[in-house]
Amino acid sequence: MSRSSGTRPADRPVRLGLRANAAQFTLLVAVNALVGGMLGQERTVLPLLAEREFGLRAYTATLTFVLAFGLAKAATNYLAGTWSDRYGRKPVLVAGWLVAVPVPLLLIWAPSWTWIVLANVLLGISQGLTWSTTVNMKIDLVGPARRGTAMGLNEAAGYAAVAVTALATGYLAESYGLRPAPFLLGLAYAALGLGLSTLAVRETRQHARLEASGHTARPDGRHDHLHEDLTDRQVFAQTSFKEPALSAASQAGLVNNLNDGLAWGLFPVLFAAGGLSIGRIGILAALYPAVWGVGQLLTGALSDRWGRKRFITLGMWVQALGLALVALGDTFALWAVAAVLLGAGTAMVYPTLLASIGDVAHPAWRARSVGIYRLWRDGGFAAGALLAGVVADLLGVRAAVWTVAVLTLLSGLVVQARMYETHRRAG
Repeated sequence: MSRSSGTRPADRPVRLGLRANAAQFTLLVAVNALVGGMLGQERTVLPLLAEREFGLRAYTATLTFVLAFGLAKAATNYLAGTWSDRYGRKPVLVAGWLVAVPVPLLLIWAPSWTWIVLANVLLGISQGLTWSTTVNMKIDLVGPARRGTAMGLNEAAGYAAVAVTALATGYLAESYGLRPAPFLLGLAYAALGLGLSTLAVRETRQHARLEASGHTARPDGRHDHLHEDLTDRQVFAQTSFKEPALSAASQAGLVNNLNDGLAWGLFPVLFAAGGLSIGRIGILAALYPAVWGVGQLLTGALSDRWGRKRFITLGMWVQALGLALVALGDTFALWAVAAVLLGAGTAMVYPTLLASIGDVAHPAWRARSVGIYRLWRDGGFAAGALLAGVVADLLGVRAAVWTVAVLTLLSGLVVQARMYETHRRAG
């Protein structure tokens, strides 16, 4: 087999499957853990930094860093999918790590909140390039049979690293102050991620081409209109609005990250107002993504057996219950239960949504469809920052949590009504 990108030896056969590509898949899991760690360095510390070092009192102003991150990541997700199809996966991954390197330095040295917002623009661009690309590369490698498992492993690695880093930065901040110690972890992650992606990761676009060459239509004819030759505009329309499963997944992803934006920006403030120490806030900030991360090891694989739709619908409703308990709670114990529920619901949803996109989208334009889905999903960070900030300033933090809980419940109803089962063996 000839080289497709100059990064794979000519005598190395291209095969699909988790076992056949175990070494590269494992490496990409490790790389995505580092991507998650870059996000985790902010989860505990940054909302407290806004209030204690920069004197921000309005919730809308505090959440500008989440807004900047969400807008930058959403837009970059779309570009990452297009660039991955055009130039290959590996160059996009390496570019994402290059953008990540200045982020912890800006967080350490920022003399004003504007610098923090700029750092989060760069973080959003980096996350859009790196996380989107590791998703596409794992989907490329495993083929159609184990997509749920692959996405469970990918997202588990990323969000377990978010949790571990959030916990570690909480203890570092309590012991050594809010800056610079917590962000030195991010600097180490960026250096290691760039090195591995440049020296060890191999191109996977040829795996997608192999799958496309053997792609067969569904026996029910549901995807017959989604032929191989779609323009960028057509892929956007199908993913966002027209195709029932793709569009239902896109709106669920948006609402999922809307409530994650709320959790990231306002939960530490709510917990601090409840009298919790930075160390305990760090535990709660870590517990939610820890359950989310580890839970995906189970939910992703089970969705390959039982189907995607039931996990997505139930997961949105479990998230809504967790948010309601956050709004009702005033003790560490009750907030811990709420964090577990929120993490469990997100674990049911997160890898399953990505797997459903992979089920429906043709391999020839799948990377673009994943990018568009992630554009909507991570646009939820920006929507959550705006909505939560405005409602919190007008009515209080708990009212903002209740508002997002209701939206999450309604999103599950949309999935139940609009989405069909996308996994062939479960359909």
